[in-house]
Amino acid sequence: MLDDRPDEDVDLDQLLDLATPWCLRVAATLRIPGLIAAGHQDIADLAVAARCDRDALHAVLGHLVAKGVFREPAPGRFESNRAAEQLDDRFLDLEGIGGRMAHTWGTLLDYVRTGQPGYQKVFGRPFWEDLAAHPNIAADFDALMGPAGHGMPDFDIELTGGWDAIRTMVDVGGGTGAMLASLLHRHPHVNGILVDLPGTVARAGELLASASAGVRSRVTLHGQSFFDPLPAGADLYLLKNVLNDWPDQETVAILSNCARAAKETGSIAVLGGVAADDAPRSLGIDMLVAGGKTSTIAQFTELAQRAGLDIAAAGTQASSRYIVECRPTTSRPTTSEEAAEGQTQ
Repeated sequence: MLDDRPDEDVDLDQLLDLATPWCLRVAATLRIPGLIAAGHQDIADLAVAARCDRDALHAVLGHLVAKGVFREPAPGRFESNRAAEQLDDRFLDLEGIGGRMAHTWGTLLDYVRTGQPGYQKVFGRPFWEDLAAHPNIAADFDALMGPAGHGMPDFDIELTGGWDAIRTMVDVGGGTGAMLASLLHRHPHVNGILVDLPGTVARAGELLASASAGVRSRVTLHGQSFFDPLPAGADLYLLKNVLNDWPDQETVAILSNCARAAKETGSIAVLGGVAADDAPRSLGIDMLVAGGKTSTIAQFTELAQRAGLDIAAAGTQASSRYIVECRPTTSRPTTSEEAAEGQTQ
């Protein structure tokens, strides 16, 4: 539904405030709440413990106190409050994935002008290559995408034909397996295959080991790119929050791999990256870091057809997430090797 709030309710000065979000990130990066909890409450002592300039730190904390984050019961003496303590629970560290996301917003003008991500201009590599080059930041990203960032998923995925006929599902780009573990817990007769990059899949073990009894034994790990051939013959291929990270060409390539891998009666379920035709448009960080987009169902139908898929169903789930179910067409796309083999026969 479109926003119908009166114009006078908009505080433009508040919307334009850049100091507060950066001060919050600096305080989080310097681990100020933890240092205060350890007894470093005086600004001089706190600055030494944080290894930073005393006056500059005092200015940052003074700004945050005025915004209701931290307390200053006496001049130059600081305490954490509930808001300050929550800084440790956010991905705000400017030296981790939070810094990557924060600095990427500075490329918004380039993105709007060109439709292409400017991430490489800031960090020297495209987003996914940058993560591969920095394992610690990649681990931060996995945590942000998984339970540490968004909590363990607890919603089901409603399929038009139900889950009774599903025996094997492939979670394509499933990160460290939080979604897969949740679904296997709900559907004990299903086996799962987790597909993500090797470094990410390697970090899935701890999460799966702590999942509900019997889940880990039903999961097979595949450390690979989803641009390579996927495990074949499964009943369901799940793409959750994957396609929204990629432009059209890559979206078609991912969908094509799913179409080639699925059995004739299999299906591909897409959550994220597709919205109803009349849904409001929104701006997400995934668009800036990797050039991703959210397609309308009309746009997605064309992409799916190019990938050898037909739309079987589309709609909003009880979880409020929009889902699209696809089925392989009778004329599936072939790999270049299959095409070459066919020309020689």
